[in-house]
Amino acid sequence: MIPRYARPEMTEIWAPENRFRIWFEIEAHACDAQAELGVIPAAAAKAVRERGAWEIDRIDAIEREVKHDVIAFLTNLAEHVGPEARFVHQGMTSSDVLDTCLAVQLTQAADLLLAGVDRVLAALRKQAFEHKATPCIGRSHGIHAEPTTFGLKLAGHYAEFARGRDRLEAARAEVATCAISGAVGTYANIDPAVERHVAEKLGLAVEPVSTQVIPRDRHAMFFAVLGVLAGAVERLATEIRHLQRTEVREAEEFFSTGQKGSSAMPHKRNPILTENLTGLARVVRAAVNPALENIALWHERDISHSSVERVFAPDATITLDFALNRLAGVVERLLVYPENMQANLDRLDGLVHSQQVLLALTQHGIGREAAYAMVQRAAMAAWQGAGRFQQLLADDPEVSAALGDDRLQAAFDLSQHTRHVDTIFRRVFGDS
Repeated sequence: MIPRYARPEMTEIWAPENRFRIWFEIEAHACDAQAELGVIPAAAAKAVRERGAWEIDRIDAIEREVKHDVIAFLTNLAEHVGPEARFVHQGMTSSDVLDTCLAVQLTQAADLLLAGVDRVLAALRKQAFEHKATPCIGRSHGIHAEPTTFGLKLAGHYAEFARGRDRLEAARAEVATCAISGAVGTYANIDPAVERHVAEKLGLAVEPVSTQVIPRDRHAMFFAVLGVLAGAVERLATEIRHLQRTEVREAEEFFSTGQKGSSAMPHKRNPILTENLTGLARVVRAAVNPALENIALWHERDISHSSVERVFAPDATITLDFALNRLAGVVERLLVYPENMQANLDRLDGLVHSQQVLLALTQHGIGREAAYAMVQRAAMAAWQGAGRFQQLLADDPEVSAALGDDRLQAAFDLSQHTRHVDTIFRRVFGDS
């Protein structure tokens, strides 16, 4: 990813320095296990651990000649270790190093992503409780529907990210597997004890059955979860963008002193951060289909998956990490305008209570179809400016005969819509 949309903590995971460090740890741990089994001299394992070193420029130079990245690394490593280097990589294949390293990198990336989700969750929780009782209009199809609260809106997004966190935890566990099983996964030239030792040292599980590679369904699930999380980012970003529209203006991104929204129009305050998040979500989701296509490989392995993973694994994790932290910042500093929410809630002059009137009529002896027609008749007249909805209902002889003034007035009680907010909050946040 370009630096503009990358945080150094995540980019370092995919940097050559980290990759070669992990490669060395895999090889060194494997040597330790081989020495314990008596396959190689203990002195050789010690020499690898003590003298093991490498230079990125030298590895690149060797790779330009041999056209193989793992061989280039091993050659450079041997230049530092000396004669004992002949015992390095005993019975292993390149994918043992590459796939186990990728598992470590993905778990490292998952830990940063989980921290990002936690920051989003904390910001949503704080805002949700602050606006738990702040009334606003709920919309369906972009049209005013019935009242809700802004806190409930945010609680819904919190619950979505909480589900995403659970999925990411599971995906992290699923992708955290080690394979040190040889050319086609049969352990023909290496003891399975070596794999167990390396896995334990790296905090991974042992891959139960590999070919030459770790099965790619694990990776496909991991990136599918990232795609779903990106969808959660986009859904919240889209909501904030809608709320910031001039005609709505119920909430907006923080606008700092000195910030400029347009090169031409000095008055502009554009939702640039959430628009940016909408775009970044597309980048993350773009990794899902290639990850799924990587599942099917020829026989025990081909390398059709390799090139695409080298692109989308860093790009998707780096992008989502950046997006989560940007979104958290937006929510933490979100500007909320309760007075505009109330104004929009009142904009249709009571039409949003139409269902309560409908239900009141059915509860007092009117058939549903007839009641619907009575309420809609007054509602359409109110839409067209013929009068206030409640007054039009009061002037309707059929409605007034069924409800009377008190029951009609009760149908316009806003508290009816918010009386179960506490119940929903307990479901989402627990009893805290």
